[in-house]
Amino acid sequence: MAEWVIGFIEQHGYLGIAALMLAENLFPPLPSELIMPFAGFLAAGGKLSTAGVVAAGALGALLGAWPWYLAGRWLGCTRLKRLAERHGRWLTVTPDDIDRAERWFARRGPVVLVLGRLVPAVRTVVSLPAGLAALPPLRFALWTLLGSALWCSLLAAAGFLLEQQYERIAAWMNPITTGILILLVAGYAVRVVRHGRH
Repeated sequence: MAEWVIGFIEQHGYLGIAALMLAENLFPPLPSELIMPFAGFLAAGGKLSTAGVVAAGALGALLGAWPWYLAGRWLGCTRLKRLAERHGRWLTVTPDDIDRAERWFARRGPVVLVLGRLVPAVRTVVSLPAGLAALPPLRFALWTLLGSALWCSLLAAAGFLLEQQYERIAAWMNPITTGILILLVAGYAVRVVRHGRH
């Protein structure tokens, strides 16, 4: 996959970066930890500008976040609460949990969106609760863009500094991403078991 990603960016430049980052938000196995460092490497070589690389990556990430946000808006908290009443064990939430989460997100939604964009595996779905909580579209776009720009800047800067060793970033981040996924799955399993006991 690395060779394909590299070739795609070399061929399509900024548009390629934006397209790959959009796809990364829809299909998590496509790693931004490879896309953005290689783009930073190209910026270090003068083939692309650093600002252009970050802007293209952040814009692509924002576009990729919209389907998750819209899915949350379509589902809505009312419909989710009805699902929780019928399938609470497998969703591991109750209607009261959803009410509390909605109030919490209303107060801290921007922080969640920005920080969520910096966490591997979480950044793909962090837009869903924003839609569920009906965060206004403009606020969603601004905070998501900020978080995405921070993430893209960090990865592009690493690629810029490491230059030819940009693939080391993906090798270093992959175990972290895997670990987070394992923790999320384990946490879900524990919640299912505990929910059943109650």
